[in-house]
Amino acid sequence: MADHQTTHQAQEDARNETIKIWLNGDIVPKDEAKVSVYDSGFMLGDGVWEGLRLYNGTWAFADEHLDRLFEAAKAIDLDIGMTRNEVFQAVLETQKANDMHTDAHARLMVTRGVKTRPFQHPSLSQQGPTMTIIMEHSKPKIARPIRLATVPHLRGLPMTQDPKLNSHSKLNCILACIAAEKAGADEALMLDVHGFVNTTNACNFFIVRKGEVWTSTGDYCMNGITRQKVIDLCREDGIPVYERNYSLVDTYGADEAFLTGTFGAQTPVGEIDGRPIGSGEMGPLTTRIRELYKSLIERNCG
Repeated sequence: MADHQTTHQAQEDARNETIKIWLNGDIVPKDEAKVSVYDSGFMLGDGVWEGLRLYNGTWAFADEHLDRLFEAAKAIDLDIGMTRNEVFQAVLETQKANDMHTDAHARLMVTRGVKTRPFQHPSLSQQGPTMTIIMEHSKPKIARPIRLATVPHLRGLPMTQDPKLNSHSKLNCILACIAAEKAGADEALMLDVHGFVNTTNACNFFIVRKGEVWTSTGDYCMNGITRQKVIDLCREDGIPVYERNYSLVDTYGADEAFLTGTFGAQTPVGEIDGRPIGSGEMGPLTTRIRELYKSLIERNCG
């Protein structure tokens, strides 16, 4: 489609051509940041990652992001080989090397490291983990509300690949995204194993019905930090908010819909499966939640 966009669409910034990247303790130019073809992350998607956002010199909710990174590493039995403080110091070093002050996005990635032979067993990763921090100047640029298409790909059961895990193995979500794009949408709306509305391939999903805010139970989706902040802000501000099962029928009849994520904060959804949601533009409650979140960021990030 001529006006296709993504939920992570950012303004062009020439400074990103010359960024410096943190790689295993060194800060190197972008074109020198290389990882072995034997790396577990490249070979098998064996790793975890985390995204952080810089506002006014402060990394928003850094403690919660680091909690999630270390919890994910423990879940996959991966020793990062650094303390929380050392990881955060690496973020600050990368920020300083790139002279970044606000509107920056960091992606921390940790894999099981370089393998001795090109096979699956984790014992073949004997050289310690690979860790990198990619930091870019990044300002969201969403020209219009997002269009979603429901896809057949599900966020699965916890004993297959737990959707709560921020793992490098994103193929399921990528296939969902491709299916949505083929259907003429920007992003995929994914259901859970019971057929209830769950999440999109990259963001958490909310609807507004008759002044109430609904999102999924959280059992089958990444429990996003921005998702939780929205739930908390609604509760503090007296907006009824529910984590519950709801269907596509409920969704098509919603007054508003929006996405949440570290990059875009709250992004309005205007259309789902060819059906306009509300007016098709950002609704009043989404606008109010956006303002509440902006105030929260200002309180936390100067």
